[in-house]
Amino acid sequence: MGGRGVRRSRHRLRRRALSRARATRSAPPGGGTGRAGCRPTAGGVPVINTLAQVDWLASAGGSPWHRASALSKLVLAAASLALAIGAPSLALQAALWAVAGGLALTSRLPARLVLAAGGAPLLFVALVVALRWDGTWTTPASLALRPLTATLLAVWLAGTTPYPDLFAPLSRLLPRGAADGLFLTYRALFDLLARAERLFRALRLRGGDRLALARRLPVAGEGLATLMLHSFERGQRLYAAMLLRGHSGRVCGCRHWAELGRADAPVAAVALLVAAAAVALWRLP
Repeated sequence: MGGRGVRRSRHRLRRRALSRARATRSAPPGGGTGRAGCRPTAGGVPVINTLAQVDWLASAGGSPWHRASALSKLVLAAASLALAIGAPSLALQAALWAVAGGLALTSRLPARLVLAAGGAPLLFVALVVALRWDGTWTTPASLALRPLTATLLAVWLAGTTPYPDLFAPLSRLLPRGAADGLFLTYRALFDLLARAERLFRALRLRGGDRLALARRLPVAGEGLATLMLHSFERGQRLYAAMLLRGHSGRVCGCRHWAELGRADAPVAAVALLVAAAAVALWRLP
């Protein structure tokens, strides 16, 4: 009887350990709820960098703009930007800015992110306006609307299009080595940002922020040198892994970025709206 009791207790302990191991194995990394429900992280901490947040939202979003092809969005953004640069009418510039703002706000991107990215060029615009102001309100308005429209279009395009689809057209226009280098550099940028974040957090925890400025600068230089060595070693490991997996000299070879379909209907509707605004407002003051 004693032997049976010992075997039963061992069996219960083994089943409990297996259930815990399976639960741990099935849980998503970081304790989140999967890709759609997790915040973008790097090194186990929330990523504050705006570029990383935009990159994550481009793949995790579910708006109609996310389902449209990259080709239609690239054509719309390029045409709208060209009109904003060459428009002689302030009314047309304001209409294009409103269209760009509507695209960014309806893409289900965080309003704080849209406002931060859309207002980024205001400081530079203020400097230009201070140098070229002629006493009228039309000059600063015209100087401000063009860069604001460009940044809103860039936020909308980058926030609704995964980065492989954005880099795919570049691989057709640039030399193969240059396009693939940009593709890999962009992907490795986030790992480098996470490494830098962990490095400077370790410096703060060890009292590096309480050092005098004369001692803090050499420490920062050593940290940057460490990051440079890390990026060089990571590039070598990445290239070695690519060779082991049969790298044939082509990285960015995706083709679905140019596949047009019914999901591009909203983009076509906005393009018609932009064309109508250009025809109606081109000659207005």
